[in-house]
Amino acid sequence: MAKLDMNGPYKLTNDEVDRQVTKKSAGNYALGRSNDEGTFIVNYVGRADNDVNARIKDHVGEKYTKFKFSYADSAKAAFQKECHNYHGFGESKRLDNKVHPDSKKHCQ
Repeated sequence: MAKLDMNGPYKLTNDEVDRQVTKKSAGNYALGRSNDEGTFIVNYVGRADNDVNARIKDHVGEKYTKFKFSYADSAKAAFQKECHNYHGFGESKRLDNKVHPDSKKHCQ
C-alpha cells in the first residue's frame, strides 16, 4: 500500500495552512478528503520547488477539503517524492492529476 509520509490531514483553509506550514521551503502535498472512518483519501499530489505554503493555498476553494504536507531538502527531492506519490497512488487513473509531474528542470 502506498504511503505519503506527510503531516496531516488538516482542513484546507488559508488560516490552517499558515498554522501548519510555517517555513518557506520546497515540499510536497496531497489534497483530498476524509471518509466516514476518518481515513484520508488522496485525490491529488503536488509539489512546490520554493514555497509549499503558497502552493497549497493555490488550491483553497477547490473541491478538496483536507491536505497533508512535508518539507523537502531541495526542489529535486520534492520532484522525486512527487513522482513516487503519483505512481504510488494510481497515476491519472485514480488521481485528479492529469499528467506525470513535470521534470524538465530536474532531469538536466
